[in-house]
Amino acid sequence: MKIAAIGGGVIGGGWIARFILAGHDVRVFDPHPEAQRIVGEVMANASRAWAKMFLAPLPEPGQIIWTKSIAEAVEGADYIQESVPERLDLKHKILAEIEAAAPATAIIGSSTSGFKPSELREGAKHPARILVAHPFNPVYLLPVVEIVGGGEAAARATALLTEVGMKPVSIAQEIDAHIGDRLLEAVWREALWLVNDGIATTEEIDDIIRYGFGLRWAQMGLFETYRIAGGEAGMKHFLAQFGPALKWPWTKLMDVPDLDDRLVGMIADQSDAQSGKHSIRELERIRDDNLVGIFQALKANDWGAGQSLREMENRFYARKVEAPSGYPLRLHTARVSGDWLDYNGHMTEFRYLQVLGDATDAFMIHVGLDEAYRAGGFSAYTVETHIRHLAESSGGEKLTVETRLIGHDAKKFRLFHRILKEDGTEAATGEHMLLHVDTKAGRTVPMNDALKARLDQIATEDAALPAPEAAGAAIRAIGQREAVA
Repeated sequence: MKIAAIGGGVIGGGWIARFILAGHDVRVFDPHPEAQRIVGEVMANASRAWAKMFLAPLPEPGQIIWTKSIAEAVEGADYIQESVPERLDLKHKILAEIEAAAPATAIIGSSTSGFKPSELREGAKHPARILVAHPFNPVYLLPVVEIVGGGEAAARATALLTEVGMKPVSIAQEIDAHIGDRLLEAVWREALWLVNDGIATTEEIDDIIRYGFGLRWAQMGLFETYRIAGGEAGMKHFLAQFGPALKWPWTKLMDVPDLDDRLVGMIADQSDAQSGKHSIRELERIRDDNLVGIFQALKANDWGAGQSLREMENRFYARKVEAPSGYPLRLHTARVSGDWLDYNGHMTEFRYLQVLGDATDAFMIHVGLDEAYRAGGFSAYTVETHIRHLAESSGGEKLTVETRLIGHDAKKFRLFHRILKEDGTEAATGEHMLLHVDTKAGRTVPMNDALKARLDQIATEDAALPAPEAAGAAIRAIGQREAVA
C-alpha cells in the first residue's frame, strides 16, 4: 500500500507516525521550514509510546520520504491523508492539487474536524473518493477515526485504517463537526460558562473530569455508563428517572429533544443491542476491572487519579497491621489483572516477581522495617532471587503468598515465599536474600536491636518446621524439572 501525507503538523505528524510504525513507507509534503524537525520529534514520542504499549515484537518501521511538491508526494499513491490547516479555501486548493496528480483510484482522507464531505468535494473531479477521516490527538495512540462520506471509498479506507490499528467509525449522515467534536463542544461551552461565571476554575473542572466521569467514559462511553446507572431496570428506567432533569435550568445548553416514547424506545433498543448480552452485574464487573487497569497505569505515571491511588496505598502500608495467626505468615494477597497476562492468557513471568517482591515488602513492614524505619536512613535491599514457576495463573485468580524466614543474622535475612492459588496449588516459589543497608552510605550495616529481636522471634517459629525442599536448590536438569501444571 502506497501512502502519502500532506501536512506534518500535530495531526499530520501523528498520522505519519502511525503509518510508519505499522510498517508502511510514507511520502510526505509539508512546506513548513521546520517540518522535518517537528515530524521527527513526533516520531520519537510515538516510537517511545509504541515500545511501551505493545508486548508483541513490532514490525520494521517504514520510511519517511520527504518530497518537494504535492504532485511528487501523491504520485502512484493508494491512500492520501490531508492534514492542512482548517480553512475551506485552503483545503479546496490542496485537494485540487492532489487530484491533478494522484491516480483516479486513490482515496483522499481529510483530517478536518468540522467540514462536511459535501463541502470538501465542491469542484472535485472525483468527489466520491474524498472522505472525512477525522482522528483524535495523539493519532499514533488513539485509535478512533470518524469516516464520513460513504461508498466504496469509505469501505476501502476503513479496511486500510483498521490494518494500522485504527478504529474507524462510519458516520452515515454528514453533519458539521461530525460526532466527536460536537460532544466535546458541548462540554467545552459549558466549561467556559462555569469559568466565566466564577463558579469553577480550570483546574477544578479538569479534576472533576479526570478524577470522575472521564475515567468512566474512557472505557464505556456515555450510553453504556448510563445503562449501568439505570440498575437492573436498564436504560428505560434511567431515562424515566433522569430524563426530566434535561428540562431543568441546570445548564446554558437548554435546547434538548423531547424524550417522548419514540426517542426513549429508540435509545433503549439501541442500548439493548449494544450491551444487552451482559447483565448489569457483569457490566459493573467489566467496568470495575477496566477502571482498575486505568488506575494502575495512572499510578505508574504518578498522574491524576493514580496519585489518589498511590496516596491511599501509602496509608495502607503505613497502618498498623495485626499479626496474622499461625505460621508460615500470610501477609500478602494479589488478584491477577488483565494487564498481567501474556499471549497465552496466563500471568507473565515478571508478574510473579512482582507478587513476590510485594510479599517481601509486606514482610518488612510486618517486622518493623517500615516507612518510619526507612526515614531513619536504613532499609533492606534484595541482592539475590531464585524463582520457580510451577503452575499457570489466569486472569481474575486470587493469589496468596505464604512467607517463611529461613535464615538471618545482624546484616542479612533470607525469605522463602510460596505463591498459592485459591485451591492451595503452588503457582510459584521464590527465595530472596536481603542485606540491611545504610541508604546514605550505600553499604551493609547491622540492623538495630528491635528489628533483630523481631527476626529472632520469627526464626524460633520457623525452626519448628522442616526446611523448604526447594530452598537453596540450583536450577534442575531439564529431565528432572517438575512438570508445569
